[in-house]
Amino acid sequence: MDFSMQDIKYLPGVGPKRAELFAKELGIRSVEDLLYHFPYKYVDRSRFYYLHEISGNMPFIQIRGQILRFEKIGEGPTQRLSAIFSDGNDTIELVWFKGIKFILEKYKTGIEYVVFGKPAAFNGKYNIVHPDIETLSQYNSAGQTGLQPFYNTTEKMKTGFLNSKSIQKIIFPFIQQLKTGVPETLPAYILKKFALMNLTESIINVHFPKNAYALNKARQRLKFEELFYIQLSILRQTKWREQNFSGFVFAHIGHYFNTFFKDYLPFELTGAQKRVLREIRTDVGSGRQMNRLLQGDVGSGKTLVALMAMLMAIDNGYQAALMAPTEILANQHYETICNFLGDLGINVALLTGSTRPKAREELHARLRSGELNILIGTHALIEDVVKFSNLGLVVIDEQHRFGVKQRSELWKKNVQPPHILVMTATPIPRTLAMTLYGDLRVSVIDELPPGRKPIQTFHYYQNKRQTLNQFIAKQVNAGRQVYIVYPLIQESENMDLQDLENGYEYIREVFPQYKISKVHGKLKAAEKDYQMQQFVSGATQIMVATTVIEVGVNIPNASVMIIENAERFGLAQLHQLRGRVGRGAEQSYCILLTGYKLASDTRKRMDIMVKSNDGFEISEADLQLRGPGDIDGTIQSGMPFELKIANLAQDGKMLEIARRTADEILQDDATLSKPENNILVARLKKLNNKSSIWGIIS
Repeated sequence: MDFSMQDIKYLPGVGPKRAELFAKELGIRSVEDLLYHFPYKYVDRSRFYYLHEISGNMPFIQIRGQILRFEKIGEGPTQRLSAIFSDGNDTIELVWFKGIKFILEKYKTGIEYVVFGKPAAFNGKYNIVHPDIETLSQYNSAGQTGLQPFYNTTEKMKTGFLNSKSIQKIIFPFIQQLKTGVPETLPAYILKKFALMNLTESIINVHFPKNAYALNKARQRLKFEELFYIQLSILRQTKWREQNFSGFVFAHIGHYFNTFFKDYLPFELTGAQKRVLREIRTDVGSGRQMNRLLQGDVGSGKTLVALMAMLMAIDNGYQAALMAPTEILANQHYETICNFLGDLGINVALLTGSTRPKAREELHARLRSGELNILIGTHALIEDVVKFSNLGLVVIDEQHRFGVKQRSELWKKNVQPPHILVMTATPIPRTLAMTLYGDLRVSVIDELPPGRKPIQTFHYYQNKRQTLNQFIAKQVNAGRQVYIVYPLIQESENMDLQDLENGYEYIREVFPQYKISKVHGKLKAAEKDYQMQQFVSGATQIMVATTVIEVGVNIPNASVMIIENAERFGLAQLHQLRGRVGRGAEQSYCILLTGYKLASDTRKRMDIMVKSNDGFEISEADLQLRGPGDIDGTIQSGMPFELKIANLAQDGKMLEIARRTADEILQDDATLSKPENNILVARLKKLNNKSSIWGIIS
């Protein structure tokens, strides 16, 4: 039976209005969509408690008995309804603050009810506020005898009387009929190899588990399937791309690369940089199109590696392009690369939204003629009017800041797609990299260039302000510069946070002898650039800013990063902000300032930052603490299919097994044409139809 073709509105208890709510709020339109709307938690309702067993630390209890009497307490908006409920020996108070008329009409004294809820102590006695109540016969018919599922809903759904319990009541009778009937989506050989539960049993037990063991087996099967199809989709697209897109061959290392390496290199390459360059060299000489992800912390030397890859392209008669997400970053790359190249004779140009019309015309002509070797710019590079003579390599910086469609435009800039090198200073946990960038080969620069000292990080409470001011003065008097970052621009009545405007005035009062820049996202572009330039040139010694400087200019002289209200930032953002200093040879410092009252997770974040400078270690910790939600903007349209049950923070081992299994299948049957793999092709087709997949695009 194909449940994907069955409209949910025909299910008992749904109808057109509820179907509309399901579709609008959760994207659930078919019976299959509903079956794959998995519970987010379960509560054990396999036993009844006696009232004398209740203690204050119990999350939920289930009791059986009768309502002895009702009593209205108070008047008007503050009125509440109280009911005394007895289990035959003891009593407990049930309390409602709303829906009083409905409760009095629905529930009666002297009838056997099952009550479920969270007990709370008040004036030395226990009560349950807004309990779940049903008759004993309703309880037995609703499948409440074991682990009760809880489903995600929205406020609009709850307003329309479609809460978790309502969803449960819709799904339960349907699930009872599912003895068989859910078409299997994994081949028999995979089910056998990993001893996986079949799909029908998995669906039944993930919604209404027989017991904890059955629930675990069902979840394991559904998680494996989800991760397996993501990996199969990614790896299949990769193999298809490798077979259908040949790459430009950079056959030799020539004059520009060799001269740069011998005479222009600013410092000796680290072992990691050399390793990455060898990996790039192998890719661009293979005849296959390169799609490589280059990961490395801020200041690890990614731009230098990217430039040397561009020189390989130029030596072989091709042009290169570098695309950055902001004008500030594009300008920084332009200046850095021009400084690296000196008088080597390479023609480099910059194209951004600020480039004047006349300069654009000249640039376009030089680009078409092949005179321009390297073009650096923002998303202006993907405009149709930008035409290259022979584009052979594209470098994309901080690629998660670009949409997939934007990046795909770069593929059209030559008759066959250029080689792609994607760079990011946001360290990506291994499980995320395998999922989001599974079709890219990964290179990692895990060493800092020689002469760089690890940044020393300290966590201070607000009472250390005086000591901190003395430290700032000492650093500035020694010729250094200081960043002070705030989470807000203007004071918020709802949050007790230091704000940028007050902070700026405070710094001016404390340090009248120093010049101070102020930068935030609401400044006009010209003013922001002016303030930035003042700091870059050393005309100002302190920069008070919001997180707009997270990815910004390279200032080797800045040696102190102070982060106010550090508890308001995630680990990835704290690490990115810290990376603004430590760019020169002097010792640099990062000070995390917080209030005294910190949640345990926040305290863990501060401890991790103080102990570690390793971006990859920090990103793994961030994934564990925050889950795989939106790690610094990393999760975006790179995911082929939405995760409904698997968790990348917890299911890393299973992801590796799923990827290995998918790879083995494709090694044996690259086109999935064997009869036993027909089921895989059918499932991939169905999943792809549900999502906008850009699998062939890096």
